Amino acid sequence: MIRRLKTVAALAAAAALTLSACGGSDSGGGAPSAAPTDKVLHLSFLQDPGQPPDPDVFYAGQGLLLTTNVYEGLMQYKGGTEKAEIEPLLATEWTESPDHRVFTFKLREGVTFHDGTPFTAEAVKASFDRRLAVDQGPAYMVADVESITTQGDHAVTITLKAPNAAFLDYLACPYGPRMLSPKGLADNAGDDHAQNYLTTHDLGTGPYTLTAAEVGSRYALAAYPGYWGEKPYFEQVEIPVITDVSAQQLQFNNGQIAAILHDLPSSAVESYLNNDKYAHFSLPTMMSNYLYLNPRRGMLTDPKNRAAVLAAIDVDALVKQTYFGRGKKAEQLYPPNMIAPELAKQNVTHDPSLLTEIAAGLPADQKAVTIGYDSSNPDNQLINNLIQTQLAAAGLNAKVQSYPTSEIYGWIGNDAPNAPDILTGTAWPDAPSPYTWGHISWDADGGLNYLGCSAPPVTSALARGLETGDPQVFSEAAKAAADTGCWLNIADVDDFVVAQPWLAGVEEAHVVTNPNSLRLFELSVA
Repeated sequence: MIRRLKTVAALAAAAALTLSACGGSDSGGGAPSAAPTDKVLHLSFLQDPGQPPDPDVFYAGQGLLLTTNVYEGLMQYKGGTEKAEIEPLLATEWTESPDHRVFTFKLREGVTFHDGTPFTAEAVKASFDRRLAVDQGPAYMVADVESITTQGDHAVTITLKAPNAAFLDYLACPYGPRMLSPKGLADNAGDDHAQNYLTTHDLGTGPYTLTAAEVGSRYALAAYPGYWGEKPYFEQVEIPVITDVSAQQLQFNNGQIAAILHDLPSSAVESYLNNDKYAHFSLPTMMSNYLYLNPRRGMLTDPKNRAAVLAAIDVDALVKQTYFGRGKKAEQLYPPNMIAPELAKQNVTHDPSLLTEIAAGLPADQKAVTIGYDSSNPDNQLINNLIQTQLAAAGLNAKVQSYPTSEIYGWIGNDAPNAPDILTGTAWPDAPSPYTWGHISWDADGGLNYLGCSAPPVTSALARGLETGDPQVFSEAAKAAADTGCWLNIADVDDFVVAQPWLAGVEEAHVVTNPNSLRLFELSVA
């Protein structure tokens, strides 16, 4: 399982899109807003996180801002870089056995949990055990742990049941295991391993502690005075839930919000790119916008026809009209910044004549195709409209249809009789290992394999790659996946952030593996 389609709040009416296109009523001239003097940072969620900010439950996109600033793991990925690079966090040093089974960690001293208790090796086992007991989406990252042994208070060895070259990626990624206070877990265990407690409280070690979690309304953080690292500039963070994108932009344009971190539609992106009143950033991620073909529907049951459909799509035109200023045409089947650029290359040449020839010989019912998208994603609505036009020009009768996120996930692992012929969606990996992405997207039991396409050569190559970590093997897996004709990476998508000109540290606070979020302790006033 892994992070699925990126969800954003639905735009209810054309009027909302019109307002966002002009950036709200105050998107023109005027003086920039003044920097706050009270050390309170105002941000917002466009959609409620949808899950409690419990690191063993939370498995979505919006809400990483909470979990990654309140909780810490043994290691993390560096901020301000384009490539994923692991650095120490609660572990200061580590070793890995040549067979990727035994990992030993030296732990940081002088760290306390937000309940005041010290962080020791005991917390590693308690945190891993709790993740397994809760058994939600992120539990797979620790499912293959055979044993955890401590060497005093500040050293621990983790032994796996089988080789796993992706294990360190699991530990460092934004959905990876976080350290929780063993005392706090015991004191608040209840009958659900403290899940109820952690809907409105936290037991982390991070620079911020959770002070409010009012579902659908407001979330808030406060700087933890006992934090072991550099103290944050902002002492409080207010994060209201503003479910209308135009209202969110209006508040930002009026200076009530310091930054919009994600999910701006293309029309709004254009308005901010052309407005010197605000700062804007297009920051590297591991997000891609994918196209999926359904191998169990109509003409697409034939691999030759799937290849012709992919060739008929003018990807250059899609990207130029949708992702200007915050993305580019994808060159690899994997998400960006995951595997060396010479590997896993996509080789789909734009040639609509192939589909035109096939479509001319199809009966009328075989020419009808449905192109689906998540109803909460306005960018994919635009992309699908463009694809509809391109396929129609090649002779297919294409229609565009939206689906709720819950229905899309309901297609996974069954015959999906109501699934469309084609689906588009934006997604990113939990962890930056090529195995993680390949398994959940291309294996039959993968958590992102919405339309049920797979092939034995894909599974075989991924299994070999998990044991060795060899990038060439993962490139072979991508080629086998591409040969099915079921997947096309359309665009590598950046995090587009707009900020007030006084907000400093945005680029340093951004992490390539952590979409839709910033490390808040890096932010300050210019």
